[in-house]
Amino acid sequence: MLSDLANFENHFGPLRLLRFITFRAFAGAGTAAIIGFILGPWLIHRLRVLKFGQHYDDDRTGDLAVRFDKKNTPTMGGLLIFASVFASTLLWARRNIWITVALFVYAALTAVGFRDDYLKVVRKSRDGISSREKMFWQTVITIIALGALLLHPMSAAKISQLWAPFLKEPVFLFTGIAGAIALFVMMFFWIVGFSNAINLTDGLDGLAMGCTITVALVYGIMAYAAGNAIISDYLLISFVPGASELTIVCTALVGAGLAFLWFNSHPAEVFMGDTGSLALGGLIGVIAFMVQQPFTLIIVGGVFVAEACSVLIQVGWFKFTRRKYGEGRRVFLMAPIHHHFQKRGWPETKVVTRFWIISLMAALAGLATLKLR
Repeated sequence: MLSDLANFENHFGPLRLLRFITFRAFAGAGTAAIIGFILGPWLIHRLRVLKFGQHYDDDRTGDLAVRFDKKNTPTMGGLLIFASVFASTLLWARRNIWITVALFVYAALTAVGFRDDYLKVVRKSRDGISSREKMFWQTVITIIALGALLLHPMSAAKISQLWAPFLKEPVFLFTGIAGAIALFVMMFFWIVGFSNAINLTDGLDGLAMGCTITVALVYGIMAYAAGNAIISDYLLISFVPGASELTIVCTALVGAGLAFLWFNSHPAEVFMGDTGSLALGGLIGVIAFMVQQPFTLIIVGGVFVAEACSVLIQVGWFKFTRRKYGEGRRVFLMAPIHHHFQKRGWPETKVVTRFWIISLMAALAGLATLKLR
């Protein structure tokens, strides 16, 4: 929207700044942060008035002496992140197929997550929407997003290429109906997988959002590099025309994330809920595909991957040993893995800070893959 004002630079010279992705990216981050800081107190107050709070005791520390009672802390804080990112992106990004798909996936999954949180609050239970219904909507959203990318002339050729870290050429081309189906399956698993991974990580105050910020920073840089012909050629990565606009989505997420973290830091005044975690995972997953860096997300989002894998390992090993020995055994004291360290006596703030450090290290490692070709 505001980028269109660059056409009037002859009348007012400084408007030429709106032509630069870097300027609009920083402006987008600042705008999202300002919206978040202004909207945050009002939204938290409204959620409290409506009693949209977590109504159960979050006693996930088991037999630890310290009990973290988060009863009645407002949830659905993902609405704050969504409003900030969406508004800022509309203001500062130039609309193209990449921006349209990113915002569609984000808005649609926010709606699904909101419905899940709303049902939990109304029914006073942990159930929310059924897994089948959630899977149905995630499938529909992925089909629409992928269909738009495959049918649009700007994105059709690029989205059909599969790139991997450390390689100079695409490792696979998705062609024909079979290729479209294979691409759908892969994109679906990325969107669903990272949605669930962020949801599992969102168990301690500030943990999920802090790690999301580092991932968004890295993918903002990757989007800028992918959309710049000179930089992408120098780094030997795929050049994706127009993808640099996704930098603004990522920096807006950073700004919104910092504002949300202000209210979500220990002791949290609000939780993001499925409204936030489901949508953030889907947004990051689809951006990773659109900038031709899907596998790099496994490195950059290392904390999310570790959290999800810890649950899979714990559940899988428990079922295997119960079937084999008649008694279920555990690998970790508790899963997801951040609760394992709480069981070992780490304070919540120490767990969160150390996971942030690991997330930053993973982000730097992911950035390094851009040059190692």
